[in-house]
Amino acid sequence: MGVRRFASSRVAALTDVARKTESRSGVYSRRETVTRTSSTPARRRGETPGSRAGGRPAPSVETFRADRLYPRIERAVAAILEKGKVVAPVDVLVGMGLLTREHLEDWRRGRVPYLERVVTGNLTRLSRVLRILRFHAHDLRLMPSLTTYMRWGKGPRKRLRFTKNADPKLEEAYSRHFVWPGKGSFSHPGAKTALTG
Repeated sequence: MGVRRFASSRVAALTDVARKTESRSGVYSRRETVTRTSSTPARRRGETPGSRAGGRPAPSVETFRADRLYPRIERAVAAILEKGKVVAPVDVLVGMGLLTREHLEDWRRGRVPYLERVVTGNLTRLSRVLRILRFHAHDLRLMPSLTTYMRWGKGPRKRLRFTKNADPKLEEAYSRHFVWPGKGSFSHPGAKTALTG
């Protein structure tokens, strides 16, 4: 019985100490500060709408080239266009090293429930990659084309999922291929203007 009273009085004393740590200058204890900032809306913390907790805004048409993921995406797209005329997001992920060919094959054969399960990186990063890829493909004058991914192999042909919760916007972003509409192999649109100008 004495131990219980001691423990409860100790907890009460610690609670009082935590409450009384506000000094004259308005400084709170670390625990109270964390609680206050975690419940404060983003605009009060000085973040722009659409930005992550880290303060990095989502890439836009004006800023996507400055994103640190852009050079890797650009190299992956260039390598794909050297071999063909179609850029698929899954191939860009493979080119960036975020997805292995083995994991891609497992997903295509239905051994993996959804693609994001085997992609390296967090979901925010993957969304950034898809967004930057769309802007970059637009600059290269590639035409978007939606593709349906069906399971490979024997058995019923089942539509494959990219995301765990089958979010329609993300599913569409992953299945959107970008196609070079010109005849012959891809030629960078900037190269023609540099030759004529």
